[in-house]
Amino acid sequence: MSNRLKRPSVYKFLLPFSWIYQAVVIFRNWCFEKGWLHTRSFDIPVISVGNITVGGTGKTPHTEYLIRLLSNQFKLAVLSRGYKRKSKGFVLAQDGITIEDIGDEPYQMWTKFPQINVAVDRDRCHGIDSLLDLEEVEKEVIVLDDAYQHRYVKPGLSILLIDYNRPIFYDAMLPAGRLREPAQEKRRADIIIVSKCPETMTEQDRADWLRVIAPDCGQQVFFTSFKYHHLQNVFHPEISVPLGDNLAEMHLLLLTGIASPAPIIRKLSEYTSHIIPLTFPDHHLFTESEMKHVAEVYGKLPKGKRLIVTTDKDAVRLLHHPGMEEELKPYLFTLPIEVFFLDGQELLFNQNIIEYVRKNSRNSSLLKG
Repeated sequence: MSNRLKRPSVYKFLLPFSWIYQAVVIFRNWCFEKGWLHTRSFDIPVISVGNITVGGTGKTPHTEYLIRLLSNQFKLAVLSRGYKRKSKGFVLAQDGITIEDIGDEPYQMWTKFPQINVAVDRDRCHGIDSLLDLEEVEKEVIVLDDAYQHRYVKPGLSILLIDYNRPIFYDAMLPAGRLREPAQEKRRADIIIVSKCPETMTEQDRADWLRVIAPDCGQQVFFTSFKYHHLQNVFHPEISVPLGDNLAEMHLLLLTGIASPAPIIRKLSEYTSHIIPLTFPDHHLFTESEMKHVAEVYGKLPKGKRLIVTTDKDAVRLLHHPGMEEELKPYLFTLPIEVFFLDGQELLFNQNIIEYVRKNSRNSSLLKG
């Protein structure tokens, strides 16, 4: 393996627990491979987007990329687990739905792309069955968000994301590291995407990654990065602030509840040195006292030279938060991001996805088995 790749931190004193967890995961996967645990296929194109690392690989932006790619040509449904929602079972996003009903990431996708259907169900097989049974829901392809470990569904196309900043080959299983499965389980993916790459990624760097990934025959490897748009007001989306020299004197209170805020901090640091990060765990539901603390910290920043910046995922949790003070709303901005492919790989990736959907588009009846 190359020494150029970053080595993630590992809690070595927790390794004995990781070995136990790894043994359980390996046994579970072996049961699926032997047929003792059953996998189901569906007579509709199913694309799975996921990872084998806990959080922070960019699943939602990549899922949104697929939505933009497919929704103009096909009737698309997205099925997610709905992490941290307060509801149970299958829930379809529709008028009157709240973030508590379906979770922050599905709610974000549904509000951003109202032309598609978004549903949640912890049991993905039941969720797909429920979507197929709903005659009022048009669907020609289903995208499964964060479903790499949900092996009861056999997707027609499986996309695995690997964070450039945390190579799975050097990581350890939970709880010593952040792996949900051993790195060799990358073999189940049809497409591997190395996400969050630097825009200046060199040919040597890519060669190093390809060498350690060692893709199987038929596996394709792509490299993606993020592009950032203008800051956009959460409550008044028509108001935006360009990223540029105009931010040099601005003091930005960065409020995040995501797995990895470091890339956003690096991006904003290109424009101002005055960044005050308030970071919380991924999917964090902000409390009343925390919102008061945000107001207090913001109030201490220089008047006329201050903004609150957050992410799209955090914005959906803040939009209807009862603790959001009215005087802060004109100054709360989100930093929208989109995925882009390095080295002109976008066309090849798009062709692969669309070709798979077209070849496998049939009716929406369930294949038994």
